[in-house]
Amino acid sequence: MNIESLNKLLHSVASGNLSVKKAAEKLKHISFEDITYAHIDHNRSLRKGFPEVIFGQGKTSDQIIGILGKMISQENIILITRINRHNADKVISHFPEVEYCEDANMVVWRKHEIPIHGKGTIVVISAGTSDIPVAREAYLTAKYMGNKVESIFDVGVAGIHRLFHHKKLINKASVLVVVAGMEGALPSVIAGMVNSPVIAVPTSIGYGVNFGGLTALFAMLNSCSSNIAVVNIDNGFGAGYMASAINRV
Repeated sequence: MNIESLNKLLHSVASGNLSVKKAAEKLKHISFEDITYAHIDHNRSLRKGFPEVIFGQGKTSDQIIGILGKMISQENIILITRINRHNADKVISHFPEVEYCEDANMVVWRKHEIPIHGKGTIVVISAGTSDIPVAREAYLTAKYMGNKVESIFDVGVAGIHRLFHHKKLINKASVLVVVAGMEGALPSVIAGMVNSPVIAVPTSIGYGVNFGGLTALFAMLNSCSSNIAVVNIDNGFGAGYMASAINRV
């Protein structure tokens, strides 16, 4: 339940349009709701300003549908991350109004257009085309959390001149999310160009000694640029969420 729906409920009681008994029933699960295979955190919007996000990987389509069905009545926006095409199709068959963003492996349900709450522009940058799915996860997360978001793809250090073509947009960003696999060098380069915070996202893209993203992760953690923070391997969602939190301060 978000603050908007809670205020609406309380106003209905105050105006006499809703009985105390019915209001109490609606607030029965304001903390969490136990549906056996999940404890749905309905209180998260009130605590954090954004509802619980459904992590689709490892869940069955029936579990995802069950969780989504319980959340829809109380939220304006719901994200499902790491969901495959098969499960997304099953979700769409039950909730035709949802949108499947295949390039980010994400499903989005929204009651209405999400207003902009962020104070600046978040710019999401990928080093390579193969890093785009993780970058898109970050982009969509930040967007649906109410931010203006721009993106730049395939400007890695193997052709660094491509990056400088976008210097004006990079310089105006309030927060940058920089996604890179292989040797993970791009976030350090960009952080050295700007005074804004840079959230570095290592990806699992790369040959053998990339070690599934560990090489990129270690490189980013060892960056000599001081305005970098690093999230987990392939964690576009976490980067987008953190960028949004910074952009609201």
